[in-house]
Amino acid sequence: MLRKFLILFMLAVGVVCSVPAHAKELPDFTELVEKQGASVVNISTTQIIRNAQGFPNLPESDPFYELFRRFGPQMPRERESQSLGSGFIISADGYIMTNAHVVDSADKITVRLTDKREFRAKVIGADKRTDVALLKIDATDLPKITVGDPNKLKVGEWVVAIGSPFGFDSSVTAGIVSAKGRSLPQDNFVPFIQTDVAINPGNSGGPLFNMNGEVVGINSQIYTRSGGSMGLSFAIPIDVATQVTEQLRTTGKVTRGRIGVTIQELTRELAESFGLSKPAGALISSVEKNAPADKAGIEVSDVILKFDGKPVNNSNDLPRMVAATKPGSKVVIELWRKGESRQVTVEIAEMPEDGKLAHAAKKLADDVPAMISRLGIAVSELSKEQLHELQISSGLLVEDVKGSAARAAGLQSGDVLLAIGNTPIRSLNQFNEILKQVAKGRNVALLVRRGDAAIYVAIRLDEK
Repeated sequence: MLRKFLILFMLAVGVVCSVPAHAKELPDFTELVEKQGASVVNISTTQIIRNAQGFPNLPESDPFYELFRRFGPQMPRERESQSLGSGFIISADGYIMTNAHVVDSADKITVRLTDKREFRAKVIGADKRTDVALLKIDATDLPKITVGDPNKLKVGEWVVAIGSPFGFDSSVTAGIVSAKGRSLPQDNFVPFIQTDVAINPGNSGGPLFNMNGEVVGINSQIYTRSGGSMGLSFAIPIDVATQVTEQLRTTGKVTRGRIGVTIQELTRELAESFGLSKPAGALISSVEKNAPADKAGIEVSDVILKFDGKPVNNSNDLPRMVAATKPGSKVVIELWRKGESRQVTVEIAEMPEDGKLAHAAKKLADDVPAMISRLGIAVSELSKEQLHELQISSGLLVEDVKGSAARAAGLQSGDVLLAIGNTPIRSLNQFNEILKQVAKGRNVALLVRRGDAAIYVAIRLDEK
């Protein structure tokens, strides 16, 4: 009986003792918030929207213009649009970092500190490509943040956000790092930190802290279907933001490098077709004429493996590396061409203010009879008029897509085939002769033009 009692007692003690041991693993954010909370600010903006006529904006030629002018309900000539965001103090003399979209088009910016003091803020500069802005308020001896190293962040590590969601000042939320180096559509220059920290409208521009109380990112975007947090939040790494604000502070703008190429992701199938052992690097799908890459001898179908000695693990790495390089610098690029690696030296040019490319679709028609190739696509040669219209010297028009592999690769009627692997397509006969030399079951890389864009696709030849 005594022995049974001792066993039960020991089990009970073990259970009780295990609770505090396990509890020690849970994070405590109180000290972090107490020390760093004062460096986080609320940002409110006001935009004046002007209506010059005082009534609906109609041209004078409109038959209703005179009617609205004389008898219509008059609209206020000016109205205010307000929005909220967050930011954080990066220097004791009043420099503040936030998102560019928080202060975009604002006529008045008010910064409120945790001690309720309010200041009018001036925009020193804003960079829409990275969504980073630098503000300045007239104040001294302000509590500032400590900058951390986002490269040391580990997936699964605890992080904390402080901001003003929906206008609720100094709200604290916590979560973990879900992923690093995320690429988002239209954001080629930012390797985002993904977290599951609850971020909502008003958190934008606020800091993301690690457990040492250091800022490792700026909370910038959320993925949502409802308008609220769904556990998918994205922060700009603080080292990227700091590089931007240093330029904004000294020159008021951000200068980036460019080499003049269009790239795409190198899939395993494309890597195999180009003779690479693994899908690492950035595949060149077009080269701008007389751009730095063209002058250095870089060609379509080259795969960039290293930039300035740094490995290009995937296509998203290259734009960031090039953009971060000072224009005028000479950089060695290692690339893969026709089964071997080689090096070229490129002089970096400056990226223009507007780097967007416009793509327009063209509808082609031809009376030349089509021929179904081994790839399961019906192709025909382009007429001289079509070649002139497209400003190309040769290529084949895809009339129809019949094979399942070609459909799966995304080929469409109206596409133009420019090259097969590293070889430009000169004629239908040459195209078929090249295909005859490809073993069954192997991947073929086709350079396909659609509209003004060109991209490589991989198609596996039918093994039957």
